[in-house]
This record gives sequence, C-alpha cells and structure tokens, in this order.
Amino acid sequence: MTTSWILAFKQEVLWYYREQKEMADAALARCDDQTFFAHWREDGDSHMNSIAILVKHLSGNFRSRWTDFLSTDGEKPERHRDREFIQSDEDNRAMIMQGWEEAWQILFATLSALTEADFARTVTIRDERYTVQQAIFRNLTHAAHHIGQIDLLATTLQ
Repeated sequence: MTTSWILAFKQEVLWYYREQKEMADAALARCDDQTFFAHWREDGDSHMNSIAILVKHLSGNFRSRWTDFLSTDGEKPERHRDREFIQSDEDNRAMIMQGWEEAWQILFATLSALTEADFARTVTIRDERYTVQQAIFRNLTHAAHHIGQIDLLATTLQ
C-alpha cells in the first residue's frame, strides 16, 4: 500500500465514525430519560434493547476493541459483555453517557494514531486474526448497525 492510500483510507474511516457519532448524538439528544431507558414494545416483546443498553454495549465494545488495539485481543477479559445488556438500578443516564464519550475518545485517539506500518499488521479479536482494515470494517459496521437501532428507537419511542 502506498502512504497516500493509507492516509486517505484512515481519514475516510475517521469521517465515517464521526458521521455515525453525530447521528447517534442527535438521536440521543431527542430522547428524554423515559425514552432513553424504555425497553418494552407495544406488542409486549421484552427482548428489545433500550437505547441505554445499546449505548452501554457500544461503549463497552469500543473500549474493548480500541484500547491497546494493536497489541492485545480486542475482547478484553475485563469487558464482561453480558453485563452491557443488563439495565441495573445503578444505571443512570449521566454515567452511561460519560462512558459513551470516553469510549468514542479512545476510538478516535487510536484510529488517529495509526501509522502506515500499522496497516500492514494483524490484530486479534476473540482469538481470531484480522488485518487492521478488516478489524476497522468489522467494528464500523457493528457500530452502524446499533446506531441505526438507536436512531430508530429515538424516533419511534418519542
């Protein structure tokens, strides 16, 4: 790969993540606390995740994937992914949103710091090897999926 291609790719990826964050933040701004924590659908399906849970999940995912991205498995032992899908009595919007902002900062700092040489490396996620580009695409599509859910819920639950 040439340097110009790598730098252009990195800038495009950063742009797409920023677009996703802007869409999510706009949706979150439209939500009152009742909407943010709502998890029941009109048909009684209790398996629908609340916006709060989706935010917790993405925050945990970003923190795990992007912390020490190049040197450790993207699924950190301290993550406890299953807990991200539990809405506890201790959860409050301010705490969840603080984790959201911190996780995005980790993502943006890690992506911004990637060098040309880093794009020739592989990383591990859940004991599987990925090129840096594959890991980025994997995470970006995962984020876009859940951010689309957040946007839809913010619109329909109001």
